[in-house]
Amino acid sequence: MALDRETVQRIAYLARIRVNDDRLDQIAGELDGILGWVEQLSEVDTDGVAPMTSVADVLAPMRADAITDGDCRDKVLANATEPMEGFFTVPKVVE
Repeated sequence: MALDRETVQRIAYLARIRVNDDRLDQIAGELDGILGWVEQLSEVDTDGVAPMTSVADVLAPMRADAITDGDCRDKVLANATEPMEGFFTVPKVVE
C-alpha cells in the first residue's frame, strides 16, 4: 500500500501531529515500511496457537482475601493535623 502526501497529511491531522511539508515524502516512506511489516505478520500461520497475555507462562502470586488492617482508626488519624469526630478535616474548596 503506497501512501501519498495527502494521505500522510490526513493521518498527521487525525493524530494531531504537526508535520512540515518538506518531510511528508520521508514520512510516507517510513509509514510504507511499517505497513509492510504489518502485512508480513498476516502471513504467519497462527492456527492452533492459543491467545496469551504474556510470553512467560507464569501466574501471579495470590494472597488470601482477608482484612488485615481494619479497626485502627486512631492510629490512622494520629497523622491528621485536625481530626474531627473520627474523620479527617480538609479546607473548603467550593463556596
